[in-house]
Amino acid sequence: MSAETPAVPGQFDLRRQQFRAWRGTRPFWAGLFILISGFPIAYFPYANLQIGHLTLAMSTTAGAGSLIIGVLLAVLGVSLWFQKHVRVFAGVAAILLGLVSIPVANLGGFLIGFLFALIGGAMAVSWVPGEPPAEQAQEKDPGTGTTPAAAYPQDLGTAPADGPTVNPYSTGPAFTKDADGSDEPNELSGTSPANGANGRHSAG
Repeated sequence: MSAETPAVPGQFDLRRQQFRAWRGTRPFWAGLFILISGFPIAYFPYANLQIGHLTLAMSTTAGAGSLIIGVLLAVLGVSLWFQKHVRVFAGVAAILLGLVSIPVANLGGFLIGFLFALIGGAMAVSWVPGEPPAEQAQEKDPGTGTTPAAAYPQDLGTAPADGPTVNPYSTGPAFTKDADGSDEPNELSGTSPANGANGRHSAG
């Protein structure tokens, strides 16, 4: 096998890429935090701590309530993985169950389950699905954004068949056709072409 030949991905790499793609389309970490929060809340009220020959029972009268809260948190965490459209409801419910677990389930599983439920619920509420990659812009129309051809003359140096070459953008005198067909400049300054007198001062 040459160095240029790409390595064929193994089964583990393929599964890892599939899991990464699946994880990116849902609030995975929020569901994991809420799922973890249910275990200490449900476990500690039924656990017995062994210290040498001394057995410390941490079970309380609210053991059933702790079990219910822990199971509900675990269900909410799993539902976030497979029903991502309930993320707001599941997040708010997880936060409320975490708060209720403080007086009911040994301070929310010695604050471990409470903190996990609080963080996971906040992550679930704030999670939004990612936008798909934007499609490439359509090719720009060659005529779009350009000046129409009729707005300006195509050939400014070509004179009409019956007239002189005139630059329409020039600020000089314009040419007009006389009765005999000759081209004479049309002076707008007030000077008469007959006697050279300025019309603006002839009245005085």
